[in-house]
Amino acid sequence: MSRQQPHQDVAAYALGILEPADAFRFEEHLAGCVPCTVGLSEFTGLATALSELAGPVRLDARPGPKLLERLTAAVVDHRRRDRRRRLRLVAVAAALIVVLPTAVVAARGVQEPAPPRVVASDPVSGVTASVALEDRDWGTAVAMRLTGLAGPRTCRLIAIGKDGVEHPVLSWWVPESGFGVQKKPGQEGPLDLEASTGLHTAEIGRWEVRSDSGERLLSIGG
Repeated sequence: MSRQQPHQDVAAYALGILEPADAFRFEEHLAGCVPCTVGLSEFTGLATALSELAGPVRLDARPGPKLLERLTAAVVDHRRRDRRRRLRLVAVAAALIVVLPTAVVAARGVQEPAPPRVVASDPVSGVTASVALEDRDWGTAVAMRLTGLAGPRTCRLIAIGKDGVEHPVLSWWVPESGFGVQKKPGQEGPLDLEASTGLHTAEIGRWEVRSDSGERLLSIGG
C-alpha cells in the first residue's frame, strides 16, 4: 500500500488481494479515516456478486491477472451502474419538481369557476346579503353572508318557487348583539350561512329572510 495514496486501497482490501503487511497498514489507516470506512461498506455489498463472477477460488491461491482484471471490471461496472441510477433518480426528482406544479395548475384549471354572487339590501330593516347560488343535480346550494341583522330573534330563510309555494330552508338564532350591526369591540361580525333546497335555480322565484314573527327582513331576486 502506498503511504501517499492510502485511500486507493479500499477496493483491494475489500477484495482480499492486499499483501498481509499492506492489509495491516490499511487497517491502521481505516481506524481513523471516515471516507475509507464508508467506501469499504459500499464494496462489502459486492461480495456475493463477485464471488459468483469469479467462481470457486482456493484460499491459498494467489489471484492471477485475469481474475484481478475481471474483479476490477466488475467493481467499475457496479459503480457506473450505481452512478447512473443516482443520476436517473435526480432526473426524475427534477422532472417532478417541474411537472407537479403544472399538473396542479392544470387540475385547478378544469374546475368550474365559483358561482357569481348577488348583493341585495333592505333600506327598512337594514339587512344586507351577499348570495351565491349553485345549481346541482339534486337542487340548489346557497351560500349567504348577512350583515345589519339585529337581535335578539330567530330568523328563517325561505325559498319561494315560481309557483308561489314556500319552501323553508334554514332557521337560526340571532343574539342581542346581532350580526354585522356595528363595528365595535365585542360585536358579532357578519353571519355566513350555507344551505340547500330541492328546488333548482330555474324553479326559484325569490329568496326571503324573515323574522320569527313573519316580518320580511330581506327579499332576494324576483
